[in-house]
Amino acid sequence: MSARQTNRSSLGLEEDPDSDPEEVIEEVCEESALRDGQMMEVEVGHQNVLLIHSEGEYSAIGNQCTHYGAPLSKGVLSGTRVRCPWHGSCFNVKTGDLEEYPGIDCLPCHKVKVQNNKVYVSINKKSLRKSKRLKDMCSRVPGDNRTVLLIGGGPASLVCAETLRQENYTGRIIMVTREELLPYDKTTLSKVMNVQSDSILMRRMEFYHQHDIEVRLHKEAVSVDVEKKIVTFDDGSQQSYSQLLISTGCRAKLLTCPGVHLDNIQLLETPEDARKIHYSCVGRMTVIVGTSFVGMEVASYMIDKAKSVTVIGRNDFPYQKTLGTEIGKLTMRMLAEKNVKFYMNDSITEIKGEKGKVKEVVLKSGVVLPADVLIIGIGVVPNSEFLEGSAVELDAKKYVIVDKHMRTNVADAFSAGDVASFPLAMLKDQKVSVGHWQMAQAQGRTAALNMLNKQVELKSIPFYWTVLLGQTFRYVGYGEGYTDVVLKWKREDTFLAFYIKDNEVVAAVSLNYDPAVSLVADRIASGKAISKVEAESEEISWLKLP
Repeated sequence: MSARQTNRSSLGLEEDPDSDPEEVIEEVCEESALRDGQMMEVEVGHQNVLLIHSEGEYSAIGNQCTHYGAPLSKGVLSGTRVRCPWHGSCFNVKTGDLEEYPGIDCLPCHKVKVQNNKVYVSINKKSLRKSKRLKDMCSRVPGDNRTVLLIGGGPASLVCAETLRQENYTGRIIMVTREELLPYDKTTLSKVMNVQSDSILMRRMEFYHQHDIEVRLHKEAVSVDVEKKIVTFDDGSQQSYSQLLISTGCRAKLLTCPGVHLDNIQLLETPEDARKIHYSCVGRMTVIVGTSFVGMEVASYMIDKAKSVTVIGRNDFPYQKTLGTEIGKLTMRMLAEKNVKFYMNDSITEIKGEKGKVKEVVLKSGVVLPADVLIIGIGVVPNSEFLEGSAVELDAKKYVIVDKHMRTNVADAFSAGDVASFPLAMLKDQKVSVGHWQMAQAQGRTAALNMLNKQVELKSIPFYWTVLLGQTFRYVGYGEGYTDVVLKWKREDTFLAFYIKDNEVVAAVSLNYDPAVSLVADRIASGKAISKVEAESEEISWLKLP
């Protein structure tokens, strides 16, 4: 026993007669070491855990976010919730349970006891070295004839299925997807393009078997009869349901110009697409049309692989509508310094080929660019055609309209993920369509809870990130229609920007300024508006950066 370890009886725990006790117990600090609202990493059994003093009590949970392993001690503690400094996942500090995405697993939770002004933490030996915990889930019960049918195999469907089982839904769950893979982390595709499919699966097949979640791959819905509650698929088969989740996502938008059907024109939608783009671009002249997050990430990825990288965009700068002129200039300069060429305020009018393959692209400006490969990243369209002719209501852009419970206008039909147009709480329930990974997960959970009549409203704040040249930009909120940008520069490679609308901060972006964006997310989520005056002030002590 080390100097910091103690015996079980001194903590009021049952004495173990064996020399190898079930739990490792260590004194980690004096009771006065943390004030209420503070946290720190401590070591127990050669493992770091997060010790928190919140609402008058000490607690201890895993110290790394279950998403990408970010140190939660660098995150944001607010009441009984700690928010990851990188991507905004939130965990309950008393239980370790996941409360906000993009993580999908909970954290281990450890016993804490305060005695004689000292704080002790005990870890069950079976939990040592475990950084994640799966929340308890039930299985299907024979005789429960209910069926939840999930159309689409993305994060919304997966989280919906998991939430149902966590909430003791014992009926049948069927997930049907046109993909050839189980649900996977699509955010990696434009960042690590030679990715192996197995490495990005969110759950493996054993998980679905264990929890009685039926998965049918490579199968696409072609129609829905909402009165009979039957979905028909492209192979002619049909499936009845008690409740339906429409989470079919979006697909990449195509160019509409001559030559668009030539070979070596690529869209990025699947891991197979990503690998194909990777290998077709190595040592080749690569042209990318679109300066959105996907287009710019692909350009960044290809810098040291392609013979040349050229980007075509419709605005003055990349990300201009989303992030503004100054940050657009910065990102453009970052890539230009790595020999990426930009043709802005321009578009493709024709694609010319030779022997059936792309050879050149002709721009509206008259410029002709040589191209071995053309990658299209100009936006998305919702996969909702199969709903046409049904009673499910779509908006003008063909997104599925839902309320704050993720219900459509049709009884027992819900929608979630990129295909949904939903009321965003932080915008006073204005309807929006947001293609963010974390929002899709939150919507899947909300749909599941309302399938079970829990009457839970979607309140999540959009949070996403993008990576350029190894640098991660973090973004929170919904900035569409912003009128002012307030920049807080430290250096060119370190900044925080606020986006203002109606004299309030509606979004923020940062580079190397953690955990600023998570702090902003926490403030917006709490319902406390950030005024333009606060954003413009020389001091941002109100943000409470560590």
